[in-house]
Amino acid sequence: MSQMAKRARVAIIGTGGTVSFAGRDTLDLYAYIDHGRRQEIGEIVSRFPEIAAHAELELVDDRTISSSGITTDDWLALNRLIHDVANASPPPDGIVVTHGTATLEETAYLLHLTLKTAIPVVLVGAQRPSNALGTDAGMNLLNAVRVAASPDARGMGVLTVLNDEIQSARDVTKTSTFRLQTFKSPDAGPLGIADADGRVVFYRRPFRRHAPDTEFDIRTLHALPRVDISYSYAGADGTAIEAFVAKGARAIVSAGVAPGLPTPAQREALRAAHNAGVTVVYSSRAGGGRVMLRDAMQEDGIIAADNLNPQKARVLIMLGLTREDSTPSALQRMFEVY
Repeated sequence: MSQMAKRARVAIIGTGGTVSFAGRDTLDLYAYIDHGRRQEIGEIVSRFPEIAAHAELELVDDRTISSSGITTDDWLALNRLIHDVANASPPPDGIVVTHGTATLEETAYLLHLTLKTAIPVVLVGAQRPSNALGTDAGMNLLNAVRVAASPDARGMGVLTVLNDEIQSARDVTKTSTFRLQTFKSPDAGPLGIADADGRVVFYRRPFRRHAPDTEFDIRTLHALPRVDISYSYAGADGTAIEAFVAKGARAIVSAGVAPGLPTPAQREALRAAHNAGVTVVYSSRAGGGRVMLRDAMQEDGIIAADNLNPQKARVLIMLGLTREDSTPSALQRMFEVY
């Protein structure tokens, strides 16, 4: 068999973000958001010919938007597109999704919980535009293709690959605005590395349930329930919570002060929201550590988010509310197994 025939087939779906930008010059590391030029996935890949040397590529243009503009409708559409790509004949060996870094972790976690394919899916982005001096776009994209093509990536759920590190979609979060080493898994650490010698090396596996073996299937849904996040700070009152309820929130995630506590005024507003039929989840703004289910929370029907950050807790409770059994006990179980 020829070397060409042995190459893996990897589909790359482009959704936009910094990785898709070309700035005004090589030192445009931040103003490109306002003045740069967006590129389709083919132009991005053509900047880095080394990528095509490592796999047979199928390029799929989806959209070119900043990830700060991603909506739940975009999630539903992307979920369906990935399934279409995965179900092609012949199917690819791996799928890479380019994405802006602002909400990459949220999109990745939603896919981690909802995809019904065993084909490795890797989300990748960049902190610097593809034409910038010292851009991370090329190496990140090359490493994402390598990981997606690796047989060892099967069974890991959805992965992210940036700055040479392979992270689980459940654990990873963006921790810095512009630094290259921004994506980290505070409580768990990376799963492995895409190393300098071209090898993909895994050191551990995710323990929590993930795609494709989950109870969530959103392929036929036309909308996801509205879920909002209430951020805690010294002196915060219930104004935002009351507004979320008025706008029809099905659930509210409290980004409480560590170890996951809203302020007294917020607690009263959340109690009123719960009495009005809104599901309430206690998470933490701390960036790491578990929110534990205390007796008082259980008595009030409050869900504890474990160590999911507020934006990830929002994703899980949103999906939990699509299930027939969305009682507090059923939802709490989800936070213990996913």
